[in-house]
Amino acid sequence: MTVDNFDLIRPLLNFRSDDDFYFLQVLLRKKDMKRNVQGTNNNNRLVKAYYVRNLEYFDFIKPEVIELCNVFGARACINLNRRSYRKLAFQTLQKVTDLIVNEEYTKINKAYSSVCGKFSNETDKKWILDLDGEDFSTTKEQILKVLPMCRPAGGKLAAEIPSKSGLHIITKPFALNEFDIFMLDVFDVKWTDVIELHKNNPTNLYIP
Repeated sequence: MTVDNFDLIRPLLNFRSDDDFYFLQVLLRKKDMKRNVQGTNNNNRLVKAYYVRNLEYFDFIKPEVIELCNVFGARACINLNRRSYRKLAFQTLQKVTDLIVNEEYTKINKAYSSVCGKFSNETDKKWILDLDGEDFSTTKEQILKVLPMCRPAGGKLAAEIPSKSGLHIITKPFALNEFDIFMLDVFDVKWTDVIELHKNNPTNLYIP
């Protein structure tokens, strides 16, 4: 089953200025590789990175992203916490300096994509609650009941993004200690046993 979340994710992209961008990657995951590649390590492989600076560019690259995923058996993912060109320029400078000091010259060409994956510039942060497995629909119902009980008050659910075998629930940050208490009190479930929480990770854009 192909997962195509372009239409779900597009409304979540909000650009405040020309300094904003979203980091999009086409990745070939280790567990999706059909064989080892001679002479290289077995980590996830970056097929191509995109720096999405506006919705027009997001729409423009869509056919290419889909084609790359289909050809390589890769998946496209995008981090919904905005990045800053300016701040990442300084972070990259620091990263390159550290690599030179440590004489790790072979890693310098990957410095920019590395800092793009780590550093956001987001005032409206988004977390991912990663649900997986056959029983994820039950867990989803539990989450949607407990989330409104947690501080801060108001709506926290931003989107539901499908994956191959589960769901990414995109939320605004909330009080984890309260979430822990309410999940135990209401459902007798320890949330860390059924959910993975990601505070600065990408979500699924396209999976062939």
